[in-house]
Amino acid sequence: MLGQSLIYALVARGATVLAAHSADKRDFSQATQAILSKIPPNNSKLTYVWEQYLFHYISEGGLTFLVMADDAVGRRMPFAFLAELQQRFTSKYSPDVIYAADEYGLDEFDPEIGRLMHQFTTAPPQDALNQARQDIAQVKDIMVQNVEQILSRGERIELLVDKTDTMAGQAWAFRRGARSVRRQQFWRNQKIMMLSVAVGILLLYIFIAQFCGAGLNHCRS
Repeated sequence: MLGQSLIYALVARGATVLAAHSADKRDFSQATQAILSKIPPNNSKLTYVWEQYLFHYISEGGLTFLVMADDAVGRRMPFAFLAELQQRFTSKYSPDVIYAADEYGLDEFDPEIGRLMHQFTTAPPQDALNQARQDIAQVKDIMVQNVEQILSRGERIELLVDKTDTMAGQAWAFRRGARSVRRQQFWRNQKIMMLSVAVGILLLYIFIAQFCGAGLNHCRS
């Protein structure tokens, strides 16, 4: 299984993120915030597709538990992770604490999310996987949608910012490499030209020397 099959996870109250953990240096906050803003208030389980990533979430009682995963891991393991995350979070915090917390007000829970992500990535509990398989088979409203379908044009542009920045950086590196190649080619051409001139002068000298002598003395008379 991939070392970073679970990439980013969070717990949110509505669109307010209370705790989160990322196993990747990239910033996926725009994508997750866009998804959180579209989650309906009713209890639901859903998977959104964005490029090679899947955003799985469980929304229940006004709380959303969301994980971003590689599409290669499927849905059973991520939903097993979400069920365990939900259980641990709601056991640790009372409703009064949860609904009084500000944005990232429960970030003390971030390391717990990280440990749980690592556990399910490396050695997910078999009981949790079996339960997730049953839940997915029984619940018919776990749908799969493309992120593009729920976003406005402006939001789609925002989601492309990171990818565009990456492409711009690659283009800049390509242009820099191309300039370096052109400079090398220029100096190589200059060396060839100088060598050609030197060879031409040498050949001209040999030709004249045949009639005027090596020191060109005979031509002076």
